[in-house]
Amino acid sequence: MRITLSSVFVDDQDKALQFYTKVLGFVKKEELPAGEFKWLTVVSPEGPDGVELLLEPNATQLARTYQEGCLEAGIPATSFAVEDIQGEYERMKGLGVVFHQEPTRTGSVTVAVFDDTCGNLVQLVQA
Repeated sequence: MRITLSSVFVDDQDKALQFYTKVLGFVKKEELPAGEFKWLTVVSPEGPDGVELLLEPNATQLARTYQEGCLEAGIPATSFAVEDIQGEYERMKGLGVVFHQEPTRTGSVTVAVFDDTCGNLVQLVQA
């Protein structure tokens, strides 16, 4: 068994695609019509055949409530591994990304948390 897809709720799929590709550096994998929304996934350029991240619309009240609750509680919606967290932090800050936690050592990992502009907190992790 392996993970092939994970998802994150977003308040605007087009805005999310711009952020996740232009700022984070992911690559669009799939964009297929799905009613008024679309099946929209991105992947890491380092693993184009790896796990896809579905930018899923928060089109239901349940999805919006869940997303808002996680944001208010400070719970990241997802986490991404990086090799150089300080370098990513500086690069992303330079692009205007708002960080809620700058790189902080916690045990054997260093973490940082930022706002993805689409209703989520996202955690960066360097082991």
